[in-house]
Amino acid sequence: MKDIYILGIESSCDETSISIVKNGSEVISLSILTQMQVHANFGGVVPEIASRMHTENITMVLEDALNKAHMQVSDVDAIAVTYKPGLLGSLLVGIEFAKTLAYVYHKPLIKVNHLIGHIYANAIDHKLVFPLLALVVSGGHTELVIMEDDYNFKLLGSTMDDAIGEAYDKVARVLGIPYPGGPGIEKKALEGQNTYDLPRPMLDDSYNFSYSGLKSQIINITHNLKQKNEPLREADLACSFQYVAVEELTRKLELALKNTGIKNVIVAGGVSANKYLRGQIKEACAKYDAQVNIPDFIYCTDNAAMIAAAAYPLYLKKDFTDYSLNAESQANIC
Repeated sequence: MKDIYILGIESSCDETSISIVKNGSEVISLSILTQMQVHANFGGVVPEIASRMHTENITMVLEDALNKAHMQVSDVDAIAVTYKPGLLGSLLVGIEFAKTLAYVYHKPLIKVNHLIGHIYANAIDHKLVFPLLALVVSGGHTELVIMEDDYNFKLLGSTMDDAIGEAYDKVARVLGIPYPGGPGIEKKALEGQNTYDLPRPMLDDSYNFSYSGLKSQIINITHNLKQKNEPLREADLACSFQYVAVEELTRKLELALKNTGIKNVIVAGGVSANKYLRGQIKEACAKYDAQVNIPDFIYCTDNAAMIAAAAYPLYLKKDFTDYSLNAESQANIC
């Protein structure tokens, strides 16, 4: 069969990224321009600034991706773009750019759910083996999903309140750790010990998650110590938080492995770049002789290679979209 090259575009938050991927698994080129340092000055992503910077940078990112691949837009078979979920202004920059390329070069246009993109990051340099359990851990989502086949999703459970990435960011803010909070918490935790007794949420037989109570307890501890003028062991609190937050994931994952008998696990989303989480997930899967795949670090955070990879099964089904495509700020996997 003819090799299929898909050009993917990702602009859902504060990374402008374009990639060319061959047959849904081989990354020919990847260009990522992050705005992280700009938004760090504000303690988080400012939507208006993000969309403006996407507009300023996206042409340059395209040129970089094409140069790395030694290709032209005319050489690819389709244009894929993130259309949900994310910041509306940022999404629209990528969508309109994708529409323009598709129209000018007469290429099919493929819309991709950003969360499904994170799942298909696992297809890069790796064949997905079905059925599998997908654990999605990101700033806005924490979900456990069964995949019976490509784009065949069955939701087992999701967060009832805060997502794990959101909890990391909020706890980091309380502890005075600068944006981005997740890597900061992970680094601080390495300096401490698990000495704080924190609540274990969702101690039941469901597959749902909860992080609001854990986050609130961290806030209460810091406020109480401040009122008493007592020292806060920041590294220990960060370590204790991370221990419980990740234990919540592994406990539910083990429950799913036990009840379903599925032997293949993938982890998806920005929080999967956390080394402690990666280690604990691998240990949990080893207990049930389950194979686990976690993407390389560069494909864990937002990138266009995962969008092009997720578009490949849609291309094979000729699941194309038209130029009425619009952005959506909210979305789940299924």
